[in-house]
Amino acid sequence: MKQNTLKETNFSLPGQTSLYRGKVRDVYSLDNGLLVMVASDRISAFDVVLPEAIPYKGQVLSLIATRFMEQTSDIVPNWIIGAPHPSVTVGKLCTPFKVEMVIRGYLSGHAWREYKAGKRSLCGVPLPEGLKENDRLPHPIITPTTKEDLGAHDEDISREEIIKAGLVSEEDYKALEDYTMRLFERGTQIAAKRGLILVDTKYEFGKDKNGVITLIDEIHTPDSSRYFYSEGYDERQKNGQPQKQLSKEFVREWLMENGFQGRDGEKVPAMTSEVIDGISARYIELYEHIMGEKFTGEPVDGLEGRILDFIKTL
Repeated sequence: MKQNTLKETNFSLPGQTSLYRGKVRDVYSLDNGLLVMVASDRISAFDVVLPEAIPYKGQVLSLIATRFMEQTSDIVPNWIIGAPHPSVTVGKLCTPFKVEMVIRGYLSGHAWREYKAGKRSLCGVPLPEGLKENDRLPHPIITPTTKEDLGAHDEDISREEIIKAGLVSEEDYKALEDYTMRLFERGTQIAAKRGLILVDTKYEFGKDKNGVITLIDEIHTPDSSRYFYSEGYDERQKNGQPQKQLSKEFVREWLMENGFQGRDGEKVPAMTSEVIDGISARYIELYEHIMGEKFTGEPVDGLEGRILDFIKTL
């Protein structure tokens, strides 16, 4: 399987002004206002990029995000123009807002840790007493974070602080809140058809060259969202059992079982071909469950040519 991995790219595209390499994506900016985003097969956990790439992981995440963008384009315009390959998305270069819109329908993850520590409000949003981990909230809540540079930690921030600090104008922020609620509602409806619960997720927005608020980055993938299986949810809550998650949590669990949590002095465990193929199979399983269809991967050679051919058609 290993030969069909995309670890990193070094394209030379016409009019290329920059190449930004994130933990898992290579992003090319072009002087004609286009952005080319390549979802590599790199995998990160505990803020560390693991040494081996995972076959088809980039295609899985990219295809899920593109499909969800298509299924929500009636709610808000998005940055995508097309996808010349399952790993590649070409779209409009936008100026991002300096906040990420996190929305939660359930008390899980970071929200639960804060609640457990005694806090009864998150990002200025009050939380009722008497909730347990993974309980459904009375209604979805928006808990924004600042959007920091690579390596820095995103911080919780309230609506009031965002507007007061001038990060987003009040008028724009109202639009972001409205889009976030409607996107989450749509995501929840689509997940329910697949026997899943969309627990929490995050959206990123920017403005295009005409000043139109646009949905950017990716949405509703297992990397940016938490899903539970709906079957047995109520029973597990009643019995105080952990919920069955559909996410990349299994990667973190494997690392922890092998003594790695990203702390100083710890070494990433050896990733044998069995481990790599096992992680790849789990990503494909995530795809098939979320999308409700069989995954068929494509070879990753000849990628630059396909991008060039696509750009010529625009």
